[in-house]
Amino acid sequence: KTHPLIKIANDALVDLPAPSNISVWWNFGSLLGLCLITQILTGLFLAMHYTSDISTAFSSVTHICRDVNYGWLIRNMHANGASFFF
Repeated sequence: KTHPLIKIANDALVDLPAPSNISVWWNFGSLLGLCLITQILTGLFLAMHYTSDISTAFSSVTHICRDVNYGWLIRNMHANGASFFF
């Protein structure tokens, strides 16, 4: 605890006084909120590049994964975020 960075981390994470009504469920709620915000933002981004026509739907998904900058990452974040949320 003598190193300044370790002392700052200890004061901010371990020895931080918190109200007694904040529990583990509070943390799960904030994680769910973060997951929901991520789902909304990635869903809006994916909706801008997706076409729902029956003949071009698959090609629009491949376009998102191959041609859009970091489209593969955003698509996987959206897919895994749905699993985390439920």
